[in-house]
Amino acid sequence: MRNEDRTRARLFAAVGGIVVLFMAASSVPSPLYPLYQQLFRFSAATLTVVFAVYVAGLLGALLVVGALSDHVGRRPVLAAAIALEAVSFVLFLTAGGVGALLVARVLQGIATGAAITTLGAALVDLAPPEARHRAGTVTGVGTLVGLAAGAVGAGALVQLAPAPTHLVWIVLLALLVLSAVVVAVLPETSPRRAGVRRSLVPRVGVAPRLRAEVLAVSPVLVTSWALGGLYLSLGSSIAASLLGVQSRLLGGLVVTLLCGTGAVTSFLLRDRPVRALVAPAAGLLAAGTAVTLLGMALSSAVVAGLGTIVAGIGFGAAAQACFGVFAEIAEPGERGELFAVAYVISYTAFSVPAVLAGIGSGIVGLATAAEVYGGVVVVLGVAATAINLVHARRRRPALTTTA
Repeated sequence: MRNEDRTRARLFAAVGGIVVLFMAASSVPSPLYPLYQQLFRFSAATLTVVFAVYVAGLLGALLVVGALSDHVGRRPVLAAAIALEAVSFVLFLTAGGVGALLVARVLQGIATGAAITTLGAALVDLAPPEARHRAGTVTGVGTLVGLAAGAVGAGALVQLAPAPTHLVWIVLLALLVLSAVVVAVLPETSPRRAGVRRSLVPRVGVAPRLRAEVLAVSPVLVTSWALGGLYLSLGSSIAASLLGVQSRLLGGLVVTLLCGTGAVTSFLLRDRPVRALVAPAAGLLAAGTAVTLLGMALSSAVVAGLGTIVAGIGFGAAAQACFGVFAEIAEPGERGELFAVAYVISYTAFSVPAVLAGIGSGIVGLATAAEVYGGVVVVLGVAATAINLVHARRRRPALTTTA
């Protein structure tokens, strides 16, 4: 391997590490929320608002600056996102009330939205031309590893370490400094081009030639991220209330069981044709969620855990499939915008049902809210499987004709 290729590979891995960091930071507050509730004495409804403002900031950033790096370059956008993320960490570290939490979470959402679409595009830029799908693998694996690591890491600090609402943010700030160093040495991979102001107009658009592929994988993307929203918003509460799991560390492991299994699966499937994974991923998401609901009905942590593992395999396959397809089909000037669309779909599916479930749990109870939410995920998974099987059949004759 030439020195230039080695350097490119190291930078590719380093950018993947920044993906992990941003996603870990996004899931860190989940195990901390009960502590903040006790400390600042706010209601479950307020907690739902704290969750919602993060997603509002993230979606706003995706819509406004999602395509910005296609025009001004990757490095300036990443540098600004890291700086804003650092400000949010300092606010969490010094928070004296729920108002500070709300501001910190909004800023973190904006920083994450600006970063993740740019990081996804940068990975495609740095991937070998003959293996663009590797960018999708790293994006999918990094996202799941980050979500898992953030939840279990914060849960461990809450359970075992002193100053749980402070130490985790100090650790994350140190890692963010390393990320800033990576961005400082990162060569610019996207040349400047006209249209900066136009790119800031909020919109979600996909080039006509890409729409069929995006529409085909979107139902799987929605299903997988809706399931992720269930686990990150209600997973620890379900484990404690319905399955009798009282340890905060084990509560964090509920998220890790889904996301960690997904990360391993996505890595193991890294060399498989991504389009062949789309329909099976949706089927596994539906089946795993159904088994998990059965475990909840039986109050069996073992059955629910097995269902979560099956769903986690589907979660990882879905990440590999969806982000792999996006990485393969996008041209250089389309990458930032396309990944912005992917994350808008993902986080809308992640957040809207989770917020509704949080509100619903206060009205009809946690068990009923979780059952309804899980039932919707099962239906979505079955529908996504059917849609992609039909799409695959239609695509085969087109490929045959082209050949």
